[in-house]
Amino acid sequence: MSEKKKFTYYPGCSSQGSALHLDESLRAIAPSLDIELEDIEDWNCCGASVGHIGGGQLPNLSLTGRNLAKAQERGKQDVVTGCAACYLNTHAGNEKIKNDVNVRAQVNEALSAADMEYDEDLQVRHMCEVIVNDVGLDKVREKVTNPLTGLKVAGYVGCQTVRPFAGTDGGGNYDTYDNPEFLDNFAEACGAEAVEYNPKTSCCGGSVAVMSPDRTLHLIKTIVEDAVEAGADVIATPCPLCQTNVEMYQDAINKKYGTDFHIPVMFYSQLMAVAFGLDGEKDAALHRNTIRSEKLEKMAK
Repeated sequence: MSEKKKFTYYPGCSSQGSALHLDESLRAIAPSLDIELEDIEDWNCCGASVGHIGGGQLPNLSLTGRNLAKAQERGKQDVVTGCAACYLNTHAGNEKIKNDVNVRAQVNEALSAADMEYDEDLQVRHMCEVIVNDVGLDKVREKVTNPLTGLKVAGYVGCQTVRPFAGTDGGGNYDTYDNPEFLDNFAEACGAEAVEYNPKTSCCGGSVAVMSPDRTLHLIKTIVEDAVEAGADVIATPCPLCQTNVEMYQDAINKKYGTDFHIPVMFYSQLMAVAFGLDGEKDAALHRNTIRSEKLEKMAK
């Protein structure tokens, strides 16, 4: 029996709402991959949504610092998150705190108001990088009992998961920022077919799409259109905001451009849960997708 790899888990705000299906499916597949997740107790927002609104960098870094101070209560094990924005913000903040004594002092001064301090040098990692580097594709293939044969997948990475840490030691060196292949590899390890897909790191508009969708519909249209033209049955992504935007605005795109898009946008962990033979609702959370994948649901137990 393989030894479990233990991580401190930072779910992030989206895990409580729009990306509940990412959180549920990640927790479901983790034991199969010999990953043990211990939640940060009483975690807070990483600041990705609100931390850049005035006040300089200290408020944002203090939010990150508080999470890391809570994480170190679990010990010196690596911190892992499944959310692209949480990874980008927490990883960047952590590196600033670790590498600048003045920044660390400022953050700890802010944390002292709550009798807290971040005095460890923890490593912040993305779940996809952990699966690539610590688990390995062979382990993923080994756990597949229900191969997704005949399912065509467009791997949409988005613009945050591998940038700007791709090709760096801190980022795990697990893929490139311009043409990442890990989602394609995940899909194929699960028995699916990864289609040729060019806009895999294109921006979906991010939070701008939430506030002013008319300014970003053309971006999302390209992401969806290329997947449909490639013959994909589903789009798979690791990013909660990408998943929400690309799924939610297909009706608006159809209305504006006269198209007829209706392609499911799944999390890679949902595909893995189905491929591992786990329950399609309780574990893969397929019922939480707004655009349901009938093909994947028929494959699920």
